[in-house]
Amino acid sequence: MTVTDAAPVTKKEPIWQRHRRLAIVAAVLVIALITVLTDLPTSTSRASDIAAERSVMSEVNSDLQPCAYAVRQAVGIWALQAHHQLSAAERAPTPGLLSDDQSACSFTNQGVYDLSNVQVPGTPAGKKLGQLLAVALLWTTSDSLRAEAQLASDRRNALADENAADRDLGIHLQPVNLPPVPATATPSTTVPAS
Repeated sequence: MTVTDAAPVTKKEPIWQRHRRLAIVAAVLVIALITVLTDLPTSTSRASDIAAERSVMSEVNSDLQPCAYAVRQAVGIWALQAHHQLSAAERAPTPGLLSDDQSACSFTNQGVYDLSNVQVPGTPAGKKLGQLLAVALLWTTSDSLRAEAQLASDRRNALADENAADRDLGIHLQPVNLPPVPATATPSTTVPAS
């Protein structure tokens, strides 16, 4: 009887070692799938929507404050001048005040610059606040230097956008800080430039 040597047993390597490309492609696909799934939008609670919208309105009003004050001051000065109620001593600083007011409503003012960078949520109410933000930016930068009728029109549009956001949320957010311009404040259609 002869003993034959048994054929050496070859150990089969795992599939990921035999097909490295397949393993690399599978790993990349798993990572891509995880990335896509974690980036999908998730619905937010009503409370978090309200908190986000309130935060936006607080930031908008804070950024609008210097220009709103400047417009009130400029309209007040204009009304007093139009009714000849300013003495020579009171008129003397007027050009400087009006120049400062004009600067407060331009992109050189940090508040107006910050207003142009406010991020609004992607919710339905946030979209309305985005429209309000666009109108408020127009109001501060160009309308405040133009006609009173345009200021009033844009204020009405901003308030309508805010009311639409209020309806979407079912609450009342703080009102946008765009002061009303009385129709009798200016005798002409333009605010004087410095």
